[in-house]
Amino acid sequence: MNSILPKGVSKERFAAATGAMRKVVGDPWVILDENPLIAGYMDTYSAAPESSTAASAAVCPGSVEEVQEIVRIARQYRIPIWSISTGKNFAYGGPAPRTAGQVVLDLRRMNRVIEVNTDLGYAIVEPGVAYVDFYNYMKRHKLPYWIDCAANGMGGVMGNTLDHGVGYTAYGDHLLMQCGMEVVLSDGSLMRTGMGALPNGAASWPVYKYGYGPYIDGLFTQSNFGVVTKIGLWLMPEPPAFRPFMVQLQNEDDLYEVTEKLRPLKINMIIPNAAITVHLLWEASVYTTKHEWKTGSGPLPQRTLRQIAEKFNLGMWNFYAALYGLPEVVEANWQIVESTFRSIKGAKIYREADRKDDPSFNYRVRLMRGEPNLTEFSLMNWVGGGGHINFSPISPASGADAMKQFHMIRKACEKYGFDYIGEFVIGWREQHHILMLMFNRYDADESRRAHDCFAQLINDAAAEGYGEYRTNLHFMDQIAGTYNANDGALLRMQRRIKHALDPAGILSPGKNGIWPLGESPETNS
Repeated sequence: MNSILPKGVSKERFAAATGAMRKVVGDPWVILDENPLIAGYMDTYSAAPESSTAASAAVCPGSVEEVQEIVRIARQYRIPIWSISTGKNFAYGGPAPRTAGQVVLDLRRMNRVIEVNTDLGYAIVEPGVAYVDFYNYMKRHKLPYWIDCAANGMGGVMGNTLDHGVGYTAYGDHLLMQCGMEVVLSDGSLMRTGMGALPNGAASWPVYKYGYGPYIDGLFTQSNFGVVTKIGLWLMPEPPAFRPFMVQLQNEDDLYEVTEKLRPLKINMIIPNAAITVHLLWEASVYTTKHEWKTGSGPLPQRTLRQIAEKFNLGMWNFYAALYGLPEVVEANWQIVESTFRSIKGAKIYREADRKDDPSFNYRVRLMRGEPNLTEFSLMNWVGGGGHINFSPISPASGADAMKQFHMIRKACEKYGFDYIGEFVIGWREQHHILMLMFNRYDADESRRAHDCFAQLINDAAAEGYGEYRTNLHFMDQIAGTYNANDGALLRMQRRIKHALDPAGILSPGKNGIWPLGESPETNS
């Protein structure tokens, strides 16, 4: 008998619910907490105890019809279910549910690429399609399109899109490139958004986002209002020319100038892709570990950072971007780009042939052409112990904001004894600042300090007007609480929508701070 149960659910009710689920999906696809396979639904990277998000069970449907039946059963027995696609949302919670006892609704068996339309450049995929699966599908069928992937190639295409994730090609804003959804609602009914709501509207469903009436696809991103079972995606045509490049910056203060010079190039789409400015240690982790440079705790001093930069031919900041299109257009734009960045004192510009045996540069090149890979996992070796959580505030794409965030975040990291390991992913007008807070999760003191550092960063950023765009399970309530203008009007509206669409409160309770009405949210501040 399960030792972990959903809050307020008796052993008898839980057994009846999981028994009914077995009849839908088959015995092997309902995994209870005494089954060793349940360990696959742990958050093995965060600073919090695994028990705080331990699942009571997992159920793995293989079709939309099975999802509908599982949702109906959960509603009947009042069992909270936490939906995941592939469960590879590492640094943000992975496959674990928001609170202990929830049943994970694992959609990874639904892993079909349903359609790729080569005339119109779109695909329709199920939740379990990972980036590496999608990439291999495109290569196997010799299709003239690139995918856009997250850095973790094992991650789910749908999961990353629904969590507002970004990639590195010209189609790097994943939600912008999403068109059409199929959603199972909390009563088990099935809905299609946009043009898909027409009985015979499937042909237009993946090509026109808005349909008729309110645009509602966004309601099902970073929320718990339904279970998404299909999405449409727009694909980037394989360009006739592709020119990736790197700008190596010698000083940390160069972050200001490179951001300022980049912005007009982005807004005018001279540089069309999701460009990225990466701090030294993120790139250095491909070559080395912290223990080779320092024993004991505490951040590396500046003199050591300089030594690392010199040894591995890296800048204090390293900027990566690419040009795409017709060869003559790429060449013309390159003249603009090269002259712009050469005006930064001490900047060194490299093209692919200049660093063809450089693993850090090759890793970025592969991402910018939509090729999934696992190079970023080298960060796990930086301090050992595997612990990492990502702090991800948004700001305007300005040099002043970049510098303010960099100094604010590094100051907090050093206060708690951690290195600053960060990067800026620059969109058209905004930038995502990603801090990879690395720690040894087997060291209780280090884990506590990482948790406290993260909590302080949330408050520090909010005080400056910066909000995070996604977060780890354990900080969802705290971050939702910072979006509190007009006495928390946004969160109150979200909870009213939750009550209207899911009155039983069974779908992913607590997702991004959205709880069923009457349920007290936990706080982590």
